[in-house]
Amino acid sequence: MRRMILLLRGVNVGGVKLPMKGFRDMLTRLGLDDVRSYIQSGNAVFDDPGLGYLARLIRAGLMADFGLSFALFLFDPAEFDSIIAECPFAGEGVADGARVHVYYLAEPASPDHEALRALATTEWYRQTPRAFFFHAPQGVGRSVLAEKLGRYMKVVTTARN
Repeated sequence: MRRMILLLRGVNVGGVKLPMKGFRDMLTRLGLDDVRSYIQSGNAVFDDPGLGYLARLIRAGLMADFGLSFALFLFDPAEFDSIIAECPFAGEGVADGARVHVYYLAEPASPDHEALRALATTEWYRQTPRAFFFHAPQGVGRSVLAEKLGRYMKVVTTARN
């Protein structure tokens, strides 16, 4: 068995509702063990007994049980920890987690960094092949960069603070 971390993009935002108990029950019915979720976020951890095609299996379960389709991001704990360890704003995140975000990338991205730097008037960012780290000292809600980031990334992302 291997422990896995699952992040779903767009859960419980914009009117899309996914009940966490039903979500956990669905993951268990798929054959996953020790399933746990975190608040109403679409984040889950579980043990995979080696089912294979895990992403496809979860997508099918979400569609069958809830009629919903989400971009999903699967990590083993070592990979997840290594992404977090790359964050250059860890100290700022400890001081105020709402102002530091990690955008997990579905695939490596090549955004227009010149345009991003022009938008980053008070913000700081750093990109790695697996993540875009973002620090908004004035708050993400006030950030033009955060608002327009999706256009420039051109890959599917999901953000967590």
